[in-house]
Amino acid sequence: MYRYDEFDREFVFARVEQFRDQVSRRLSGELSEDHFKPLRLMNGVYLQLHAYMLRIAIPYGTLSSRQMHKLAHIARVYDRGYGHFTTRQNLQFNWPKLTDIPAILEELAEVEMHAIQTSGNCIRNVTADHFAGAARDEVADPRPYAEILRQWSSLHPEFSYLPRKFKIAVTGAEADRAAIQVHDIGLHLKENEQGQRGFAVYIGGGQGRTPMIAKKVRDFLPEADLLTYITAIVRVYNLHGRRDNKYKARIKILVHETGLEDLQAQIEAEWQVIKDSDLKLPEADIAAINAYFAAPRLPERAEGHGFVAVTRKIDAAFASWFSRNVTAHKHPDYGVVTISLKAIGEIPGDASADQMDIVADLAERFSQSEIRVSHEQNLVLPHVALADLPALHAQLQQAGLATANAGLITDIIACPGLDYCALANARSIPVAQRISERFGSQARQEEIGDLKIKISGCINACGHHHVGHIGILGVEKKGEELYQITLGGSGDEQTSIGDITGRGFSSETVVDAIETVVNTYLSIRSAPHESFLETYRRLGAQPFKTALYGEAVHAA
Repeated sequence: MYRYDEFDREFVFARVEQFRDQVSRRLSGELSEDHFKPLRLMNGVYLQLHAYMLRIAIPYGTLSSRQMHKLAHIARVYDRGYGHFTTRQNLQFNWPKLTDIPAILEELAEVEMHAIQTSGNCIRNVTADHFAGAARDEVADPRPYAEILRQWSSLHPEFSYLPRKFKIAVTGAEADRAAIQVHDIGLHLKENEQGQRGFAVYIGGGQGRTPMIAKKVRDFLPEADLLTYITAIVRVYNLHGRRDNKYKARIKILVHETGLEDLQAQIEAEWQVIKDSDLKLPEADIAAINAYFAAPRLPERAEGHGFVAVTRKIDAAFASWFSRNVTAHKHPDYGVVTISLKAIGEIPGDASADQMDIVADLAERFSQSEIRVSHEQNLVLPHVALADLPALHAQLQQAGLATANAGLITDIIACPGLDYCALANARSIPVAQRISERFGSQARQEEIGDLKIKISGCINACGHHHVGHIGILGVEKKGEELYQITLGGSGDEQTSIGDITGRGFSSETVVDAIETVVNTYLSIRSAPHESFLETYRRLGAQPFKTALYGEAVHAA
């Protein structure tokens, strides 16, 4: 895990003092809200419907147990006892007082955390596969490259005022768990036939009101050229991205309007100018960053295989949890554990201060003091011995954190929606809770199988509804909250944008509509093992539209 150097530490504490002065001037009336707004946004402070919101950066989703304990402390002392983990692998506090935020930032700085570049038209928090450094299927840990990008992009003078916000994601496995094709830049770390590391580079992905899948511009970019090539991309975007219309300002629009071939030529031309500059990464620098992320030395624990086998036979709850929430680790005696923040009927992504402390304690005891935040709004313990899984499961059960639903229909992604967000048109949280309760039976969830529901309260798509197997978009029409359903989306290595089924459903009927979709799938799948997405891609939207709206309505 990366540790602050002397410069990092001095800079972050200086930034805290600067913001403390800015808050003081705002409270005294010396600064108006209009003058204060860009200053607070530079420090991750938003003004939402009911209060200020503080968004804290968790680079590439990696936390230490010490940092998690600090987040729990802040939730307990400065907020209302909980925090909300987001689809950007960040944490949001929804109720801090403006007077307290400088103190919160100072406490964050004490554990090498901050809220810089979690807002504004800049390069945002770089995200990565939440199983990075542990998953059996990865080629290499992508987090060192995410850290290189973080250091390069932090307060980059040339890219501090881009046409619009800019998001980068990195994955190191063929199975894309970082949704790289719906990012402004997506990087797929891989090795060529000679065993050299490099990246497939994608540009122009994104969601929002104009969802687009990223286009590949490089099949293999050598790792030494990472910063020069990314600089070339962002320079071209900074020069030509639209600034007259924020709805058309993202790089995806530039790719669409310019054409991939022309834009790729411009990027290559810019890259030729700078490819051998000081931004070219020396092997020694790459090795130095990689050293921070060296895999922990995990002792052999072969007895764990027998423990797991016996416990699965005698404990049905453990068996369900193991099959859904434990993923294969590089070390055969270990597993990667997903801690679901989607208990039935609860708010997706929320964790109480007590739960954060418990997760931190469990990370210290079972997972080398390391925690991950997933873009699916769950937490991960990346290095757990199989022998420790029964004890860990028992502890999670006591904390209400042992829900065995990773990847199932109740593992719902949802934005805060109209309960908190000033941009939202409709509520997301109550719909997610009611769907979770409707499908809460473990047996029913397992019968349905892998199915990702994602909910957004407005067209900005913070809930990633465009890439949900079932997506739900809240809209407002004549003062009424309506919910539009999309089907067939996916954010993995076979990314697809969901298809709109038809007119929206009311808050009272949308859960019934989702059940209709699910029951239709169960009735038409070719075999019990055929997933919802496979069925949809085989048969298309028609069976679902017919079930939702009827033949006559569809024909009209």
